[in-house]
Amino acid sequence: MLDLLGRLAYRRRRAIVVGAVLFAALAGLWGATVFDHLTGTGFTYAESESSRAAELRRDTGGQADADVVVVFRSDRWTVDDPAYEQAAQRVLTGLPAEHVQKTTSFWTARRDELVSRDRHTTFAALQMAGGDEAERTDNYTEIADLLESPDLDITVGGPAALFDEVNTQIRKDLKRAESLALPVLFLLLIVLFRNVRAAALPVVIGILAIVGSLAALRTLTYVTDVSVFAVNIVTLLGLGLAIDYSLFVVSRFREEMDAGRDVPEALLATMRTAGRTIAVSAVTVAVALSSLFVFPQTFLRSLGLGGIAAVLLAVVFSLTVMPALLAMLGPRAAAWRPRRARVRPADKPGNWERIARAVMRRPIQVAVAVTGLLVLLGLPYLHVSYGWLDSRIMPTSSHSRQAQETLDTEFGKNITNQVEIAVVLASPVQSPEGRAALDDYLGRVRAIPGIAGAEVTGAVGSSAKIDARFGIEAISEQARDLVQAVRAVPAPPGGEAHVGGNTAVFADLLDMLGERLPWMLAIMVVATFVLLFFAFGSVVLPIKAILMNILNLLAAFGVVVFVFQDGHLSGPLDFTSAGNIDVVQLIVILGVAFALSMDYEVFLLSRVREQYDLTGDNREAVAIGLQRSGRIITAAALLLVVVIGAFTTADLLIVKIIGVGLATAIIVDATVVRVLLVPATMRLLGEYNWWAPRFARPWYARWGIRETGGEPAPRHEPLQEAPK
Repeated sequence: MLDLLGRLAYRRRRAIVVGAVLFAALAGLWGATVFDHLTGTGFTYAESESSRAAELRRDTGGQADADVVVVFRSDRWTVDDPAYEQAAQRVLTGLPAEHVQKTTSFWTARRDELVSRDRHTTFAALQMAGGDEAERTDNYTEIADLLESPDLDITVGGPAALFDEVNTQIRKDLKRAESLALPVLFLLLIVLFRNVRAAALPVVIGILAIVGSLAALRTLTYVTDVSVFAVNIVTLLGLGLAIDYSLFVVSRFREEMDAGRDVPEALLATMRTAGRTIAVSAVTVAVALSSLFVFPQTFLRSLGLGGIAAVLLAVVFSLTVMPALLAMLGPRAAAWRPRRARVRPADKPGNWERIARAVMRRPIQVAVAVTGLLVLLGLPYLHVSYGWLDSRIMPTSSHSRQAQETLDTEFGKNITNQVEIAVVLASPVQSPEGRAALDDYLGRVRAIPGIAGAEVTGAVGSSAKIDARFGIEAISEQARDLVQAVRAVPAPPGGEAHVGGNTAVFADLLDMLGERLPWMLAIMVVATFVLLFFAFGSVVLPIKAILMNILNLLAAFGVVVFVFQDGHLSGPLDFTSAGNIDVVQLIVILGVAFALSMDYEVFLLSRVREQYDLTGDNREAVAIGLQRSGRIITAAALLLVVVIGAFTTADLLIVKIIGVGLATAIIVDATVVRVLLVPATMRLLGEYNWWAPRFARPWYARWGIRETGGEPAPRHEPLQEAPK
């Protein structure tokens, strides 16, 4: 298959390049409007009780559930002054009914909880029209310009306003990241390749990946909801992997050309070797990302779908467009060499080989030291506190963040973070039976220790909504226990009660993650084990790779907790620590970092396996394999870290957290793990590295992923008996 692809790339190189240009133009037009088709955060899910409560409450009259919070402030007047009321009501009554379904303010509800302690600040809760989050946000954007007053200071927050700001911010962050990453990548590639033409090729593939990733996300919006937060992560994956894969193709092609092959032969050899490695790596990454499908949230599922699309695009471009460009470039892709450049003797070991041999002379000491370092980096994770996203994901200039901070500082605790209950009675609320059942249920809720007060805030037919206040941190363990206590209160006879609100949403999220996370881990581990077995014919190497990946992830999680939960580097990275880590971001780091680490594992072991098949000497294979792949793996990691680093300049805290976590995982993996821990453990395992049980050997012999089926058998039998 790869032979055929290589021949096709050479013979139809001009047609492939023209097709790539047409694809870039069409995909660019298609993906340019992707932001108009994205949904909100996507962190909740419809099957949860909290989502059911929110759905029922929207159809119940009375006080509006806040999609938009309009905060009014006057230094001259208090809310009791007629001038204040008139100024605020001019704003609120001027909002079109087709966009705003319901409004609750101090002057309509006459509730002192809606007024600050100094009575100079109040807020109105707007319930926007629309059947889903996207429609409600669209309706908010239609009225955003109307939320102004010459007499009052107005700040707008709430979920719809926050989503609108996030959407705008992501566009800015994406443009800034691309403008930073691509020039730096190009300069580094020039230094690496010492050839401007060759350096330009991975950048071209990277641009195709960016355009293709945005177009893929736009296409996915017609199949499923896609979270706005998936854009940066999917684009990061597409660009980073396209650069990495292109780097391996160009490097191997130049290596084959240096060995004296002509362009067609070098291209075929490149496809059989680097092409095979890239294909195996892409499948491994895609399967690891598919584990995100076990979660019902739009954010994780859309990230999985978009990430797989980005990986597939990266590998397709790297195995079609890149070989076609190399076929057109030919010998002009070679490195520039000074006339008097000193050539290293063939029998003199290179730097990477010397490192590998030094490590293998003291494998136990190196393995213990590296493992200790990774555990040390991971220690902060022992005191992790799982949290929930709020307006602090935005920069301090954000209006949504300013509005939320005003609510937190000037109003009673959790005025917008209450236990929100939707009650459906067996009789109409206004009937004697309904009133008695509702009063009885309300009394039992008020009797729960920790509930500061509860009242009915709306009723229609047999449905009512109740807001229960409490005075503790909304996402704390105590608040979650309080939600469970409310849920334990029996529903009115013949009716039902659903408990929602931010605390309930977070509690439902933790319960769901605890239930689904083992399935995610099982999919990643089993799929990776199977793929690596069919790639290398060993059951030991996949187990070793998985264990090392666990250590690598532990180190990444520890750094994330140290930086973002503990607040270290908050100044240089320009963020405000919430004192916790959003649990969903750790899931993302887990899935993506696991996939990328396996990426480098495949690159290294492919060269080691290649040498082992030739010599049958494990130590020699490790040393030569690291010599031939170490420089490229390190360069690929550096380029990917540059891409991630560009995205961590984003103002959105979500992108910073994921970026720092992934950058840590890649740096640790490409340095101490691949350069030190892998040679040490492979030296200790010796011939056991290549062992497979007798019953599994025919599977590899028949289905194993080899470089080519048409060349002579290797000098060394790849499936070894267990050492005596």
